[in-house]
Amino acid sequence: MSITELRRDLSLFDLTMIAVGSTIGSGIFLTPALIASALPSPMWILGVWVVGGMMAMSGALTYAELGGMMPKAGGVYVFLSEAYGGLIGFLYGWAYFLVANTGAIAALAVAFSTYFGYLVPAAAEHTSIVAIGGILFVTMINVLGVKAAGVFSDLFTILKLAGIVVLIVVGLGWGSSSTTDFGAPLGFLPNGLSSALTLAFVSVLWSYGGWQHSTFTAAEAKDPRRSVPLSLIFGALVVTLVYIATNLAYLFLLSPHQMALSPRIASDAMSVVLGTFGGSLIALTIFISTFGTTGIYTLTAPRIYYAMAKDGVFFKKVSEVHPKFRTPMFSILMQSAWAIVLILFWGTFESLISYVVFTDWIFFALAAASVFIFRKRWPHAERPYKTLGYPFTPLFFITISVLFVTYTFFEKPAEAVAGLVFLAVGVPVFYFWRKRASRTAQ
Repeated sequence: MSITELRRDLSLFDLTMIAVGSTIGSGIFLTPALIASALPSPMWILGVWVVGGMMAMSGALTYAELGGMMPKAGGVYVFLSEAYGGLIGFLYGWAYFLVANTGAIAALAVAFSTYFGYLVPAAAEHTSIVAIGGILFVTMINVLGVKAAGVFSDLFTILKLAGIVVLIVVGLGWGSSSTTDFGAPLGFLPNGLSSALTLAFVSVLWSYGGWQHSTFTAAEAKDPRRSVPLSLIFGALVVTLVYIATNLAYLFLLSPHQMALSPRIASDAMSVVLGTFGGSLIALTIFISTFGTTGIYTLTAPRIYYAMAKDGVFFKKVSEVHPKFRTPMFSILMQSAWAIVLILFWGTFESLISYVVFTDWIFFALAAASVFIFRKRWPHAERPYKTLGYPFTPLFFITISVLFVTYTFFEKPAEAVAGLVFLAVGVPVFYFWRKRASRTAQ
């Protein structure tokens, strides 16, 4: 008889580190340059990061109610399935497995292998091998037990935060507020306010994404009705404070014009004070950050496929857990195998990843909107936490998400249509699995 129950080993601290670590990857080290090129005013730069933080906090506060009410493996998949039916939940998992999460793992693996090449020059010519080796390593850690994976998440998230704190301290302590003219007028934007803000928000929202990953592991939390909501809120708050402080540190070390021209903004900022040592320190921090996030993504998303399999809309084997380690071993192995395939055929699949970003925000909005559905459908359900500022908090998150999706549809129609076609292909796949599950049950 197969074992299908997961072990509850994750603490509130573990879940918070998952929320923080899955959000902070490479974005804060790369996107500030793109944002500075669109918004040369320092107050606009800081402003979009503040609004991005408000977006993350409103989403976390909304998802916290859902996570506390339904602390099950799969998180967002469960919210969508319960609110809109199995098809919508399946399409979320379908996109997450085939491209969104596996593509992110592949991209992060390529990123950490590239920075590993900076630190160990002999490895620079073997980035694919290093990337695949890194995926195999974090796969092994995650198969050995959720607690081992939690310790890995805690360690690497603490290390990446330590590296970022050094950058912040150096910037605010050794930099100067006179480097940037914080009194520069807000109205001067080279490409028009609307297009500049849109370009900036694409980068900001990408950098803030990931805090929802702590909901995926709710079935392995020690006290899920309390720890899942708190981890979302604490995680989003920590990330927001870190991002704003980091951008302020950048502005103390580089002017917006210098930021816009810098392809390696974090390294260039640190080099202003610490020279080549500062650049090497940042390279190490980015390696730790991307490698740690790879491990967290390998931990969290397989719980979606595990939940799908238990619902009969995925391979039955994926619903089993290791008899000793009590982890969804087959789900983890299948995800890592597909991520490695994406690395080996990166040129073919790279474009698909951008297509699914569009669909990601559709699901973000739908999941947030489900809080209204559940309030009406189950008015007396146990809610250990209720969304602060309801209904305005979820409405703010949904509005920004819808605006982002709408903009993408009109500004990048090829990617948007491809994303919708990709989801449409998943519809017959869902009904195939459901029909197969009903035959097996007979």
